[in-house]
Amino acid sequence: MSLEIDERTGLVRQARQVASTNYDARPASATPELIVVHAISLPPGQFGGPWIDRFFTNCLDPEAHDYFKEIASLRVSAHLLIRRNGELVQYVPLGMRAWHAGESCHEGREACNDYSIGVELEGDDDTPFNPEQYDRLAELCVALRRCYPAIRESIVGHCDIAPERKTDPGPHFDWRRLKAAVAAAGGGEVLG
Repeated sequence: MSLEIDERTGLVRQARQVASTNYDARPASATPELIVVHAISLPPGQFGGPWIDRFFTNCLDPEAHDYFKEIASLRVSAHLLIRRNGELVQYVPLGMRAWHAGESCHEGREACNDYSIGVELEGDDDTPFNPEQYDRLAELCVALRRCYPAIRESIVGHCDIAPERKTDPGPHFDWRRLKAAVAAAGGGEVLG
């Protein structure tokens, strides 16, 4: 079954909804033109648990892990997360500006949050991603392109738009595999 996006609400019907308040309106003329792929694990190198949901909803307990003391006060989000098992979680409606890219630039155009959709993969720089994550990401890319034709082939890593600051989705992310999966799903070409 292909993923369905409600264009009115900006919600992916098959995603588990976890509402974040860490977003605002896109600039008046901005629409999604870019998909930015990220990687996140909380605590670093550990998967599962409630920590990503809590981080994006400002409910992360700084006493639960030493690393959380460093990040608990941050106000960040992504539109979507793909867990290790392929589960899709949505935090921010697609028509809104999630706070995922930070200081960034794509093809000479700064402020990528204004015109991008941020997709986190549960993972890190040291661990290969799971097949279920590639399959779900490919489905998502096809659905996003259907809903937002301006995206075309523009799918990049966080490392591509903020190379001085970020390495994600990391060296284990298989761009060829994603390209093949998107093409197989009828989604055309992928940059990356």
